[in-house]
Amino acid sequence: MQITILGSAAGGGFPQWNCNCRNCAGVRSGSVRAKPRTQSSIFVRADGQADGVLFNASPDILQQIRANPSLQPGRAVRDTAIAGVVLIDGQVDHATGLFMLRERGSALPLWCTDAVAEDLTQGNPVLRVLQHYCGVERRRIEPDGTPFVIPGVAGIELRAFALASKAAPYSPHRDAPTPGDNIGVLIADRARGRSIFYAPGLGEMTPALFDTMCGADAVLVDGTFFTDDEMPRLGLSRKSARDIGHLPQSGHGGMIEWLDRLPARTRRLLIHVNNTNPILDEDSIERATLARHAIEVCEDGMTIEL
Repeated sequence: MQITILGSAAGGGFPQWNCNCRNCAGVRSGSVRAKPRTQSSIFVRADGQADGVLFNASPDILQQIRANPSLQPGRAVRDTAIAGVVLIDGQVDHATGLFMLRERGSALPLWCTDAVAEDLTQGNPVLRVLQHYCGVERRRIEPDGTPFVIPGVAGIELRAFALASKAAPYSPHRDAPTPGDNIGVLIADRARGRSIFYAPGLGEMTPALFDTMCGADAVLVDGTFFTDDEMPRLGLSRKSARDIGHLPQSGHGGMIEWLDRLPARTRRLLIHVNNTNPILDEDSIERATLARHAIEVCEDGMTIEL
């Protein structure tokens, strides 16, 4: 199984267009050793297969397709390797790229939970708009671990699990969470018996969720903020990481502590990294801390082979 990191940044990308924090200003000027990143999305396919699954359609999807030619195999006048799209949540940075896929010659196969479908029909009516173009063939995801497959994607099985995080600001569930606002997905290669757990938005760990992670060969999880007070400390928000549905890496009960408890064989990777997070600076103390804990930071274009 091959997992391609199309985009590894949180909403706004890196550098963020209007941000002059140390990271963003530094990467522009060259004073900070860091790589620019687009907004988070991954593409998964089995070994030897051209077609696969797009997880999240970020606003940067066209740039990501250009940067990864395998997503445009050129088998016909119009072609794509994207056999289906799975949405982890209904956030702007994960769903508005669907607009960029509107030129399909047939309805877009889309998997999402009922909660996300509601948000993208009412609060941010992406799905309604697409009905005026290619249309959407929406399939329901049950966030209870029930296995499902994407037609045309051979050898890959998915299981979705409801996570504690936050729905989009335009969702009626923003302050009254419902199961399915945000999911993590166990992605398994049935032939090889290998799997990866993907959760770019994760606000709270539970025993059942951690058990699922322990059974995976790799975890690709929320890397948004390093500290809980990252945004308030920089004067960019009054809300903490946990307030907006993200488990910070550091501190008691943070992501580092949880990842340390995984089996030694488990590969640990962070995705959906906010522009303010010091781990983007490859020379930072925080990046060195992750390295000591055998935790990797995803980059655009990175490939994970399982």
